[in-house]
Amino acid sequence: MAASKTATLTFRIDPGIKEALRAAASLEHRSIANMVEVMIRDYCEQRGIEVPLSAEAKNNDGVRS
Repeated sequence: MAASKTATLTFRIDPGIKEALRAAASLEHRSIANMVEVMIRDYCEQRGIEVPLSAEAKNNDGVRS
């Protein structure tokens, strides 16, 4: 399977928040980047904000795993 293209997002964050994020990611066996993506997707879903499907998801008939 070909890797899908991603965009880079760089931002500064309070060290305590970063540590909490690291702990949350660790609990779910995720990378920090993946945890941030999951959190953003959950936030958008809760508020009815549409998140466009990635190219990978479209290639899998739009079904997220």
